[in-house]
Formats: sequence, structure tokens, C-alpha cells
Amino acid sequence: MSGKDYYKILGVAKSASKDEIKKAYRKMALQYHPDRNKGDKAAEDRFKEISEAYAVLSDSEKKKQYDMFGADGFQQRYTQDDIFRDMDFGSIFKEFGFGGGGRGGSHIFSQIFGGTGGRPQYGRGGPFGGGQPRGVKGQDLIYELPVTLEEAVNTTEKVIAYQVDGRQERISTKIPAGISTGKKLRLTGKGNPGAYGGPNGDLYVQIKVLDHPLFKREGDDLILARKIKFSDALLGTELDVPTIDKKTMRIKIPAGTQNNAKFRLKGQGMPHMNKKGRGDAYVQVTVEVPKKLDKKQKALAEELRGVGL
Repeated sequence: MSGKDYYKILGVAKSASKDEIKKAYRKMALQYHPDRNKGDKAAEDRFKEISEAYAVLSDSEKKKQYDMFGADGFQQRYTQDDIFRDMDFGSIFKEFGFGGGGRGGSHIFSQIFGGTGGRPQYGRGGPFGGGQPRGVKGQDLIYELPVTLEEAVNTTEKVIAYQVDGRQERISTKIPAGISTGKKLRLTGKGNPGAYGGPNGDLYVQIKVLDHPLFKREGDDLILARKIKFSDALLGTELDVPTIDKKTMRIKIPAGTQNNAKFRLKGQGMPHMNKKGRGDAYVQVTVEVPKKLDKKQKALAEELRGVGL
């Protein structure tokens, strides 16, 4: 059943009216009806296919669901039980001029769909088997929620507003500390309503942690870039640096520090989601080399070169 284009099968546009859909089906049903194609398996298969398409497109609710979910999404939510439910093909064929309970009517579905009477009796595999109808779960929804890096440090509450079944809903959700981009929080039953008594779909809140102007995140570790002077790299210095928790820490830069060296601040990174502990923060230093020197600086640089530096 996957991926069937019912509009293409019946040869109608998506904007076709009920009368146009009925007219198209009547024309094709007359052409492929098994009584007019005795022993023709290809015609029988085509008849089944157009009947399935008509069962969906002639029903306002099924057509709405098909248009909303697309061919694949619809087939995942609707079994053939659901598709052929409440379709009285015996009456339809009578209207088309085949006759009601006899030739062209109910006996056709007894033969090729396995049912009896004017309405097909559905099986586990739909009108081609035998069984009972069942409810269809509603469509799941995905809501992308942006959070700042600071918000991701602590467990926070967020109120989100979203559209479901044509109305706006507001719901509060808890964002666990340490959450990262791409994580999804499932809110059961908060998606679109189900069909035929089926359960509601779920709402998935997909997290997007926004870029930070100072810190770059790598897993649960944080990287902070800082520049130091060439002389500080040679002789050593101390730096005051911020943390994601808005504290200030002093770190020692030893003499002879190389470009892009990293200095670890243990436990100053992001919390591990759903478990104890935190990642680390790293201060990555870049040694600044001046592009222009004044006379005094140039003279000193010449002296350094003279002594092997």
C-alpha cells in the first residue's frame, strides 16, 4: 500500500470535487469491472486499486488526512480496514447501473475482497482478508525550541505555544540541565487527535542550543578563547576569565606558553544530562604577534634575535 497516489490512480486533480471524483471512478469501474473482464487478473487488480482510491477520496475525513499526511504518512496511519470502512459498494454499483444485490453488486466483493453482502467484511488485512476495525493514532508534532547556553546549564521551565488541529495550545515543559542540540523531549498525547477513537499523537520538543558569544561547546566541555601578548607568552602572566556560571576565575599562564595552548578548568563545563557531574572548561590562548613595531620595539626585537630568541 505504501506511497499510492490516489489522485493519479483516478486521474483527477487534487482540487477535484466529489462529483468529479465519483464520475472518474464510475468511468473506470465500468471499464475494469470483473464482470466485463472475466479471468483478467490485471483488470481485477486495477479494479481493486481504483476502488481503494475512491474509498479514500470520496470520504471527506479520509481525504483530509490523506492530503495532510501525504501518501506514505496516510498509509502508515490507515489500514485497509480503515480505508474501506462504511463503504457500501453494492449501493454504489446500483447507482452506477450494475444492479444492487446481484450482478456487479455485492457478489463482486464476495469474490475479490472476501466479504459478503452489500458491504465488504473486513479481515486482518482489510477487505482482502478478514478482521476488526481499529482506531488510528493522531499525527505526532515536532516543535523546535531554542534555548541559550546559560539556560541549558540549569533545569528550566519553558512555556511553548503551538498549533494543533487548528487551535493554539500552550504547555509548560521542563528542560533538563545539560541538554544539547538535537535532543527531543516527548510530551505524550499532546499531538494531533486520533481518528476513529484512536489515541492522540505526541508532541516532540526538539532542542536547539544557541551559539554563545564567548563559549564554544564540545560535548559537555566548553572552550573559551583568549589572546595574550608575545611577551606574556615568553615571560608568563595571569588571566582573569569568566565561567558559564558567571563567576570569574584566575589562571596562571606559565613562561614559554605556546600558541593555541589549552588550560583546563575542571568541572566548569556543562552538566552531564540526567547524571551527576559536569564537563570541563578550557581556556585556549592565542599569542598575538604585532604586525607593526615602533622604533623601540624593533630595537628590542633585534636584541632578542641577537641572543637567540
